[in-house]
Amino acid sequence: MSGRTRLALCAFAATAMAAGALLPLVETSKWVLQAAFLLALQSGVGALARRMRLARILTVSLQVLTTLLTLTVAFARDHALFGVLPGPQAVERLAGLLTVGADDVGRYAIPAPETDGIRLMLIGGVLLIGLAVDVLAVTFRAAAPAGLPLLALYSVAAGLSDGGAGWIWFLLAACGYLLLLLAEGRDRLSRWGRVFGGVSRASGGLSAGLDAAGHAVAPLRTGRRIGVVALGVALAVPAALPALDGGLLGGTGGSGRGSGGGTISAVNPLVSLQNNLNQPENREVMSYRTNSDDPQGFYLRIQALDEFNGGEWRPSTRRLSDVPDRLPQPTGLASDVAVTEIRTNISASASYQQTYLPLPFPASEVDVQGRWRYEPEGRTLVGDDGQTTRGARYEVSSLVVEPTAAQLAGSTAPRSEVAREYTRVPRSLPDVVEETAERVTAGSANAYERAVKLQDWFASEGGFRYDTTVTSGTGTAAIERFLKDREGFCVHFSFTMAAMARTLGIPARVAVGFAPGTVQADGSVSVGLRDAHAWPELYFEGVGWTRFEPTPSRGSTPEYTRPDVPSQNPSDPALPTDGTTAAPTAAPSASESCPAQMRRQGECGASAAPGAVASGDSGTPAGTAVLWVLGALVVLTLPLVPMLLRIRVRGRRLGSSGGRTAADAAARVMAAWREITDTAWDHGIAPDESQTPRKAAARVVRLGGLDGPAVAAVHRLAGAVEQVLYAPEPGTDSAPAEDVRTVRAGLWASTGRWGRLRATLAPRSAVRVMWAFSERRAELGRRWSDRVGRDRWAARLRRPSRQQG
Repeated sequence: MSGRTRLALCAFAATAMAAGALLPLVETSKWVLQAAFLLALQSGVGALARRMRLARILTVSLQVLTTLLTLTVAFARDHALFGVLPGPQAVERLAGLLTVGADDVGRYAIPAPETDGIRLMLIGGVLLIGLAVDVLAVTFRAAAPAGLPLLALYSVAAGLSDGGAGWIWFLLAACGYLLLLLAEGRDRLSRWGRVFGGVSRASGGLSAGLDAAGHAVAPLRTGRRIGVVALGVALAVPAALPALDGGLLGGTGGSGRGSGGGTISAVNPLVSLQNNLNQPENREVMSYRTNSDDPQGFYLRIQALDEFNGGEWRPSTRRLSDVPDRLPQPTGLASDVAVTEIRTNISASASYQQTYLPLPFPASEVDVQGRWRYEPEGRTLVGDDGQTTRGARYEVSSLVVEPTAAQLAGSTAPRSEVAREYTRVPRSLPDVVEETAERVTAGSANAYERAVKLQDWFASEGGFRYDTTVTSGTGTAAIERFLKDREGFCVHFSFTMAAMARTLGIPARVAVGFAPGTVQADGSVSVGLRDAHAWPELYFEGVGWTRFEPTPSRGSTPEYTRPDVPSQNPSDPALPTDGTTAAPTAAPSASESCPAQMRRQGECGASAAPGAVASGDSGTPAGTAVLWVLGALVVLTLPLVPMLLRIRVRGRRLGSSGGRTAADAAARVMAAWREITDTAWDHGIAPDESQTPRKAAARVVRLGGLDGPAVAAVHRLAGAVEQVLYAPEPGTDSAPAEDVRTVRAGLWASTGRWGRLRATLAPRSAVRVMWAFSERRAELGRRWSDRVGRDRWAARLRRPSRQQG
């Protein structure tokens, strides 16, 4: 088998092994067989083209054409010319599948269903990575840079799966890359023939470093051992660094598996809207008409954040289903609690695009046009297949739940599944959170009284100040900082109260959406950007999920948390009139309870969209930051190790200027000659130890395309080497370091851009480091064997003979 064929097989194997990291991303693995078959066709075309000795550009062009044809046959056969050729309709079909696939990636959780769009993205991505690896490693014989596409493939898989691409997939990808490197090294060494490396000091003499075919085996064995050690370090180091969250060994926190309906990702759906919502102008996002008698208690809820991992609050991965005609009874709501149904007509602005449909909680019926799915646990509607709220008009029936204080106080312990999921707190939560919660709620007789005390402490009694300029953050460090500084906005109040409630055993989550808007002259209510809000929801058995309002000067305090205040009943349900939305207005839509000074400062609402705020705590420990920096430095430095080693060796060879004896001068000349040999090797001229210095210099001039001063310098240095080797008294009037610099400049000028880049970043002569390591190890082994042998002989001589005559 030829060297190129072996490299092509290793490139195919490396890509296939790295593609295994994509398997956890989808529910089925059928796509990988199709990807492997198409990848084999692509690699086979490249091998055939190289066997015909075509130009490199033609080889790559044939592989690109093969990839395009195979993808057309696999995904757009009905739209292609003659079922094979990619015409305009086929290209449009492929582009449409890619667009749908991108939407599916953002919509579904891991593992996602194997839709046509996702399958095209997976198979097309594997083919592109395989083409890049094949071109770099086989066509251009540069296996080291081929690791970058493989790394990109694994990194994409690890990023999409939120760490789900476990260590086994990294191990496979790394083994594939090492296999590719070893194949290239063996191919390079085999083209040297019998490599002369000097007489070995180990037993066996000259042939000790050669195998039966005359190949140098020590570098290959050393390369394999170094590769195994490097792979072990790559697996072990991330596990030892807590700042990397498990690094390559980390797993995912949710499964997302289930039956029917697809899944919704735990990725914050509001992040993409923050640029639109965080505008200086308080634009209207929607308006509504309702028959509720309590407009100040009418919140529009987008979703619930129920998972707190220490770094952020975020929605859990949930299953989706079709929207039922009437939504199920709210969880935990008993029949003896007073409930009134109201009706609301909502019109979203054409500039407001949101995947989640804003609804009053708990909604009971939703009449909306478009492709919407239902998430039962959070009672939310999620757009499907690109559906958003842009310009949506819909009618909602919702329940006004009016529990009494006695009903809340008499609530029994929550059901086990609710308590288990909604009272979990991360181990990183500071002790001060639970200690503060217990101190504030001391003397409370039940969970309801503890919840009310927490709300009142945040809203009025704790000395907290509402300030939207405080650095946002939802992790444990931000909560601890908020309790210390006692200033923040709705994000800090709601997330901290929910965390404290969980430490007290009260199921809690955070709802995000919009606080009550501003009533207009025509009776409609306008909701603006600054009405964006977050609030905690606590669960009480018999009542269900209940809203609390700890944020001062925002929204309204629920009446069931006010002492001795009778609750108001909404009027009898009446269908709201069908009307268009109010014209967009730039007037502030802050709550009427917001002070005038805060309105002028623009602090009456969140400036960004509500949602799971990404972990952005500024309170990162110094040790964690240092570990992150060190890890980044290691990752950035590893590819530069060959270049740094080469610079060190060159500096050591040319930097020795001390000593004026003949022996010192001879050492400088030989070091300069070795540097010339390695510099030529870095530029693609492999060393030939069998030639004399004069012939070796002529070979460097011929193959390196040298002229002018560089030719004179290399011949002058070759003459100095011959004097050192053969003259009784070598001359000391030469300047070998200057000659080396002249030759280096000549080789640099005669080499192309890619050759110069390769000689700088991946010098071939850096392999001498491995050879030196191998020789040192062999020497140590020989010394150890000699010592053990002497000890055995000495013990045998000291031991009396027991043989019988």
